Amino acid sequence: MGPRTAGADPAGGRTRVSPTGDGVCVDAPLRLRFEHPVEIGRRGRLRVHRGDGAVVDTIDLADPEVGRRPIGSARSEYGELHLWNYHAVLVEGEQVILTLHGALDPDEDFVVTMDPGFVRGHPGITIEDGWRFHTRTPPLPGARSLAVDAAGHRHFCTVQGAIDVVPEGNDRDVLITIAPGTYREIVYVPPTKPHLTLRGADRARTVISYPNNDLLNGDAAMRGLPIEISCCPKRVLEESDRFNCWRAVFGVDADDVTVEDVTIHNTTPYGGSQAEAFRGNGRRLRLRRVSLLSHQDTMRLQGSCYVVDSYIEGEVDVIWGTGGIVVVDTEIKALGPGYLTQIRNVDDGPGAVFVNVSLTRAPTVPDGSTYLSRVELSRFAHSQVVFVDATMDAHIATTGWITTDVGGRWDTSRLRLREHGTRTIDGRPVDLGGRSGVARLLDADEAAQFRDPATFLGGWDPR
Repeated sequence: MGPRTAGADPAGGRTRVSPTGDGVCVDAPLRLRFEHPVEIGRRGRLRVHRGDGAVVDTIDLADPEVGRRPIGSARSEYGELHLWNYHAVLVEGEQVILTLHGALDPDEDFVVTMDPGFVRGHPGITIEDGWRFHTRTPPLPGARSLAVDAAGHRHFCTVQGAIDVVPEGNDRDVLITIAPGTYREIVYVPPTKPHLTLRGADRARTVISYPNNDLLNGDAAMRGLPIEISCCPKRVLEESDRFNCWRAVFGVDADDVTVEDVTIHNTTPYGGSQAEAFRGNGRRLRLRRVSLLSHQDTMRLQGSCYVVDSYIEGEVDVIWGTGGIVVVDTEIKALGPGYLTQIRNVDDGPGAVFVNVSLTRAPTVPDGSTYLSRVELSRFAHSQVVFVDATMDAHIATTGWITTDVGGRWDTSRLRLREHGTRTIDGRPVDLGGRSGVARLLDADEAAQFRDPATFLGGWDPR
C-alpha cells in the first residue's frame, strides 16, 4: 500500500497518495504528500467511492459537522452514543492526513476523488487519476491476538481499529501488538472491553499522539449541551466529571487493561487547556515502560492503577485523579513551575503512592517552584498522597505541599500527606524540617507498608 502519484500539486509537481493497491487496512487513514508545505482550502469535498460507484464517505470542508464521529462505541452515562470532535484533516508540513468517519467494508474496491481547491491551488483528483485500493479482510471478532502497523503490514493501521474488533462483553485476554510508528489518533477502550493488553515495540519507536484537549472534547467544548448526550460514564465525582473524560489521547474505562512499551503524547501546545495523555477509570489497570507527555493534567487515574518503569512529564497537576494509584521506579519531570499531583479523595479510600520515583525538572524550572501536591480542602480534605524513597531536585519547594481554601473552618485531621526517605538527586538526605504542617513524616515501619502495592490496592498485586 505504498504511495503513488495522482494529479499535480500546487507547484506543478506530482501528488503522492496512499494507500493504494491490494491488502489495505479497513481503518487506514488517507494521506497526500507534496514536495513543499501546503494549506487546506475553505471548501471542497474528498469522497471515497465503492467499486460500484456508491459514495461511502465524504470529508466536506464546508460541513460544520465534518469533525464529529463515534470513537470506540463510547456512550454517555445515559447510554447515548457519544460523538467526539476530531480533526478530519490534519496538515503536517508537506503531508495531509485524512481520517474517515468509520472503517471501510472489507474485501472491497475503493476509489478516492478530491475537488479542486480542497488543497489550496490543487486541481483535484478525479476517478481517471486512479487513486484506487482494495481492502483486506481483518480478523473476526473473538481473535485472541491482533496486530497494528501504521505502515499497513498488519491487521489494522490504527490502534482503535484493533480495539473495535474486540467483542462487547469480552471475557478473554486479548493481546494487541503495535508496530513501530506514529499513530495520530484518539484511542478509547469502553467499559465493555476488559482484559486487553496493548503492547508497543518500545516507547522510543511506538508513539500515539493527538492534540486532544478541553477545548476540543471537554467542558469548554461541550458547555451548554444536555448532560444526557455526552455526560461521562462511570463518574466518580458527579459535579466535576461532566465532560472531562473525553479530552485524553488514550482513555480507558474498562477493567484489567495493560498498556506497555509506548509513548503517548498529547501534542496540545503550552497554554492550550487541560490535555491528558492517558486517562484510566477502571480496576486493575497497569502501565509499564510508558512515556506520557503533555503540559497540563498529563495522567488522570481513577479506580486502581499501577505504573512502573515509566516517564511522565508536565507542568500543572501532572498526575491527578481519585486513586488508588501506585507509581514505582518512574521519573516525573516538571516542565515548568506548578504541582506534580492533585489527588481528589472524597472518602478515606486509597489515594496515590509514589515509591522510588525521581522528580526531575527542565533546565528553565527555578528552585523551589514546584509542589509535591496541591489539595482543595473545601472538597477533598480526605486526600492521600505518599512519597517513599523519592529523589528530588531543588525545584521542589521547601514546604513540599500546598492547600487551597485554607480558611480556618476546614478540618485537616483526615488529610493524609506523607513522606519518608526523601533524597537529593545525588543521594543525600533532604532536610524535611520545613515541610508544611498539614503533612507528616512516616517512620520506617509505616513506610514499609507502602512499598507493597498489594497492601495499598486492596489485595491486588500488579507485579
